[in-house]
Amino acid sequence: MTVDLVCMGEPMLEFNQQPATPDGRRLYLEGPGGDSSNAAVAAARQGARVAYVTALGRDPAGDRFIELWQAEGVDSSAVLRSAERPTAVYFVTHGRNGHEFLYYRRDSAAAAIGPADVPEAVIARAKIFFASGISQGISASAADAVFHAIAVARRNGVRVAYDTNYRRRLWPPARAAAVIHAAVAQADIALPSLEDAQTLTGLQDADAIADFYLRLGPTIVALKMGAAGALLATPDGRVRIPPFPCTPIDGTGAGDTFCGSFLARLIAGDAPEPAARYAAAAAALKTQGYGAVTPIPRAADVRAALGG
Repeated sequence: MTVDLVCMGEPMLEFNQQPATPDGRRLYLEGPGGDSSNAAVAAARQGARVAYVTALGRDPAGDRFIELWQAEGVDSSAVLRSAERPTAVYFVTHGRNGHEFLYYRRDSAAAAIGPADVPEAVIARAKIFFASGISQGISASAADAVFHAIAVARRNGVRVAYDTNYRRRLWPPARAAAVIHAAVAQADIALPSLEDAQTLTGLQDADAIADFYLRLGPTIVALKMGAAGALLATPDGRVRIPPFPCTPIDGTGAGDTFCGSFLARLIAGDAPEPAARYAAAAAALKTQGYGAVTPIPRAADVRAALGG
């Protein structure tokens, strides 16, 4: 199958905290998660043809992801299954400072993936290859696998998109910055978030951060700034993308929805600015429901919110 977008990383089964019951119990909603998988689903829901690259355990959590991708039309033919290693899980809690994460991903199947596991033919036929800092932060072999996948993409004229998506629990800032920025230097499209970029670069100003990533080599930088919207920068100029009006209840996966929607619209032929405005609307709509995947809007919902 020839696809538009290949996403690579670690899917994780999510348990998302719900409002307390009248008797004070905390219930958790089970669903799929993981940044690059979320982005893959978001892109598919906007009409892109998507494939996913990873490894899963031969366990119920892994089966859940295969069912998800099949339902969403995401090609999972290159996904590996392991009888020895599990599919990772995480918990999301909600408090005064927003959502927080508790991960159980050590020795996961995805963390064991290496360069030899990269499906070169699938990537070579795509239009964009996408990975993130998490895709590389889960293990040294996974980092090498992503670098190999990037090399395959570049060798075959496939554009590379990269989300910095830094997680402190995976690796210290100095090592993360070295690996992530080496990957961004080989990317065409950089998708950092403001908080991550501030940690990785030591810079605070959004324009200075955009300049930093443009100097590394990408020709498109979409800096995600949460409730402040986004900053879209190219060598020819930059524009602030205002936040789309919404009533947020759970920000889990909003940045992933932005990434997947943005890439889907670029693939469809949009210029970067309208693609970013579309992605901002999609990300805002996602925050109005609980969970990483279920609230991701489909193209018709985004179009309706944008007024047609």
